[in-house]
Amino acid sequence: MRIAVLPVLAGVVFGIIAPLLVYFGNPGNMGVCAACFTRDIAGALNLHQAAIVQYIRPEIIGLVLGALIASFLFREFNPRVGSAPIVRFFLGVFAMIGALVFLGCPWRMWLRLSAGDWSAIAGIFGLVVGILIGIFFLKRGFSLGRNRPASKIVGLVFPLFALGLLGLLFWGLNDASSAIKFSEKGPGSMHAPLIISLIAGLILGGLFQKSRFCMIAAVRDMVLLRDSHILQGVIALVVTAFIVNFALGFFNPSFTGQPIAHNDTLWNFLGMLLSGFAFTLAGGCPGRQIILSGEGDGDAAVFVFGLLIGAAFAHNFALASSPAGIGANAPWAVFIGIIFCAIVGIFARERR
Repeated sequence: MRIAVLPVLAGVVFGIIAPLLVYFGNPGNMGVCAACFTRDIAGALNLHQAAIVQYIRPEIIGLVLGALIASFLFREFNPRVGSAPIVRFFLGVFAMIGALVFLGCPWRMWLRLSAGDWSAIAGIFGLVVGILIGIFFLKRGFSLGRNRPASKIVGLVFPLFALGLLGLLFWGLNDASSAIKFSEKGPGSMHAPLIISLIAGLILGGLFQKSRFCMIAAVRDMVLLRDSHILQGVIALVVTAFIVNFALGFFNPSFTGQPIAHNDTLWNFLGMLLSGFAFTLAGGCPGRQIILSGEGDGDAAVFVFGLLIGAAFAHNFALASSPAGIGANAPWAVFIGIIFCAIVGIFARERR
């Protein structure tokens, strides 16, 4: 088996950077989380009113801009759009709801495990089952349609949105009367220094763009193509993050008492099953979708906006979990999301 240099390098660097961001101030076991950080951005923009999770996370901005820079440097900036935008949007909404029932995206799932959070194991099984269900539909012809080339301005819209977020972040930090909200307590109030977070995002964005790093592809490619390249990167991430967490004193093995996590096995499993199902139908995990948005993929950008609105729904309608357990309305939302994904998987076919 050949070593996949770029995915392994991306996994190692991620495994180093994520615990270091916790050391510098990010929430525990949450050095970088595409779902949680997008949720925080939604709160900062007043899309939800959960006061403890409101902050424009520079890491997300850095991921987008890092992917943009790398795609230009390697001549891979490829503006494109496809089909079924409303379906992609709602896949993003339900993927986010599932992730916030579990309390983390696939990135954070592995980071939680590497720090000894055994409650993440149920999420791992749920994610894999969700991906396998998605693969079942892929094998039977599921498709949302092919994308097509678009003008450069179309590909630059989402990176410009990320730059706008950076401007709003500076505005909010320097003007107490601004419309941007920042948490004064809770996870949203915990963050590494802005410049460190932004640089970390830029580095990871460039590496992930070039390596095609994706949690969904790691399983999908192994099952469909017997290709372990991306899976090697995921393994490198977990091993490296474990070593760094242990060295920093962050390794705390247990099922309970973990930071920003709950130990409801069933809903950890089902939350990530929904997310894995939606991610597979959409073509990638939330981190991968953010990277694709940076390199000009309009379909991925629609999905990411679905994540943003899904986070707002999750906190406005008692769907998101907390360390005390799942939200009051979470079961209904998860089942509706699974049914939606199944209907899309059954009936979505590329028209010839």
